[in-house]
Amino acid sequence: MRALTYTEHGGPEVLHVAAVPEPHAGPGQVRVRVAAAGVNPIDWKLLGGFMGGSETPEAPVVPGFDAAGVVDEVGEGVTGVSVGDDVFGLGTGTQAELAVLTAWAPKPASLDWSVAAAAPSALEVSERVLRLVGVEPGQTLFVAGGAGGVGAVLVQTAVARGITVVASAGADNQGYLREIGAVPVTYGDGLVEAVRAAAPGGVDAVADVAGRTAAAELFALAPSHDKVISIANFDLAAEGALVTGGGPGESRPVEALGEGAELLRESRIVIKVQTFPLDRAAEAYATSLSGHVRGKLVLLP
Repeated sequence: MRALTYTEHGGPEVLHVAAVPEPHAGPGQVRVRVAAAGVNPIDWKLLGGFMGGSETPEAPVVPGFDAAGVVDEVGEGVTGVSVGDDVFGLGTGTQAELAVLTAWAPKPASLDWSVAAAAPSALEVSERVLRLVGVEPGQTLFVAGGAGGVGAVLVQTAVARGITVVASAGADNQGYLREIGAVPVTYGDGLVEAVRAAAPGGVDAVADVAGRTAAAELFALAPSHDKVISIANFDLAAEGALVTGGGPGESRPVEALGEGAELLRESRIVIKVQTFPLDRAAEAYATSLSGHVRGKLVLLP
């Protein structure tokens, strides 16, 4: 099958499309014929060797964790899904013609394949962040970095749950934040004052999804340090904040995908996507690396 691969760490220039052996569904897994695959920052971090591991991969690596497609193989012990079903979910090596998923949900019939492929990781992170930081309906959440791929889904998930959201972004994305239900503020100088003006009663929790807001500002806004959670700045743990990478015991992907599928079907979560053919994957990675993405990036095998 055709797949995006790399055989050495580096930038987008080391990516290339090659023929690789087909994967097969193991116990508790399904294989899909991929209609679309999401691109996330973790992909270029792994590509660049920023997440540890050996200097040179032992075999060609097929990147990607998000996909949407048609089930064509069902692993042992799997129930509730059949060959021919349309699904979206999380797996490994998804930026390819075929991919194995370990968690999935039915794709709403009205949902475009590219939007479905953009959603899984962002939905999982959003559910996890809201659960771990303990923000409830009727409370107020500040999201540092609300216009990016994960931030926008987090904002919309929170709003759908009845949480008031104040979110930061650059000047060009203030209208977008309003569109998805947040009270917008501009990051940079005066952020703390702007958030306090937007939420006179204070915020009940702070979620940092971009890692670009100073720790002092995050802590100044939260009622206590343990009401700050970050997926992007792990140094905050030393000061009492929650940090989460989705490790064992933290992630509930099936629950997140189930909730997300319903919100996507009802258009209570809307994801803006930019699509690229697989042969132009390096462009998608370079766009993600730029740090100025509105919405999500998707590859079409």
